[in-house]
Amino acid sequence: MTLAINRWIDFAVGYAPLRNSPDELTRESMTKPQIHAPQIHPVRQHARILTASLVGTAVEFYDFYIYATAAALVIGPLFFPAQSPAARTLLAFMTFGLAFVARPVGAIAFGHFGDRVGRKSTLVASLMLMGGSTVAIAFLPTYAVAGPLAPALLCLMRFGQGFGLGGEWGGASLLAVENAPKGWEARFGAAPQLGAPLGFLVANGLFLALSVYLPPAEFAAWGWRIPFLASAVLVGLGLWVRMKIGETAAFRAALETAPPPRVPVRTLFSRYPGTVIAGTAGVVTCFAIFYLATTFALSFATTKLGYRMQSFLAVQLVANFALAIGIMLAGYWSDKTSPGRVLKIGAALTMVVGLVFGTGLASGSVPIVLLTLASALLVMGFAYGPLGAWLPALFPTGVRYTGISIAFNCGGILGGALAPFAASWLAQVGGVAYVGLFLTLAGGVTLLGVRLAPGQAAAA
Repeated sequence: MTLAINRWIDFAVGYAPLRNSPDELTRESMTKPQIHAPQIHPVRQHARILTASLVGTAVEFYDFYIYATAAALVIGPLFFPAQSPAARTLLAFMTFGLAFVARPVGAIAFGHFGDRVGRKSTLVASLMLMGGSTVAIAFLPTYAVAGPLAPALLCLMRFGQGFGLGGEWGGASLLAVENAPKGWEARFGAAPQLGAPLGFLVANGLFLALSVYLPPAEFAAWGWRIPFLASAVLVGLGLWVRMKIGETAAFRAALETAPPPRVPVRTLFSRYPGTVIAGTAGVVTCFAIFYLATTFALSFATTKLGYRMQSFLAVQLVANFALAIGIMLAGYWSDKTSPGRVLKIGAALTMVVGLVFGTGLASGSVPIVLLTLASALLVMGFAYGPLGAWLPALFPTGVRYTGISIAFNCGGILGGALAPFAASWLAQVGGVAYVGLFLTLAGGVTLLGVRLAPGQAAAA
């Protein structure tokens, strides 16, 4: 009877097929021994791999968001005090954008070793550099202590952060997708994407707690350093998980058939330049939405619209759950249709959101602001969730790490680094209602990239 109940449970949750009725199974189990090989659910079977891919991108978005938040709140006054308030904000966001410039350089470097040596060891190295640079920011002296040396060291750490990040997302996505069972590629590819709302949740929640329990003077004096120091915990967890995994099945199979390219980036641009451009365009939308709905929105709301920092951080914290929902829906939908089709829908919806984003942000109503941010982040899920399966399908295994890393990080420059500057300029020129036009433009660029992408990844 126990065996019969277990078989029914397995059937109900989808782990094993039910071939007999409970009574038949009971009679058979009493007359002869039954040996069954239970069918393990793909997520349970690859839980360690999926965790390793998720933790790394959680650290990535945690690190970037804590710096983006610090840039919006304290970096300007602490590291550029001699400048005007407007110049402080601009210089703070320039240090934020510096890491985006470093990311393609890191993508080439880590992509080279990822395509030649392997995914696992490259991911460990990228996480160590990225995490080490972030923790180091917690110990930097300010301008009041070290003078011009302080912003120089800050820029150096930001470059190290971006350089390490250049190899993170590509390797994490391949770790998931290249180990995925057939028909599960997009859902596995969504695992590293879920690191974005997780990292955002931890970073936002930590800043919110600090802003509530610390007076503004203490937060500016030393409290802002705590999130950078806390990054060590996430990095340590990520390294522990990644040390326990093996190489991806696709990379091992590729090595058995042919040696890797000597210089993957040269092979990539000599044979697949159009694919790199299309992949870059396909990434622009997700970065544009994320940094407009987080970095720019926080800075603009607290400096121009009169919102208290704690209140707006709480609004963003709630809206973040919409991003996680969008990513999960996009992963499931992509496996049922195609990643390219879902990405095109996400890009088209972004163009629509852009038309109302600025007006909703400046509405003066907290519920409307929450709805605006939640809608934008939900749509981001449909533009970001499919990328883990869409980009790898564009490139062969031998140059895949390099190809998707360069495309992803160049798209980050266009969509992420430019977003706060473009939005600020549009707000000054035409008013806050024009801010969302950058999203409309970004959605159009991604839509064009998906249409131009070769092969099955562009299928819709």
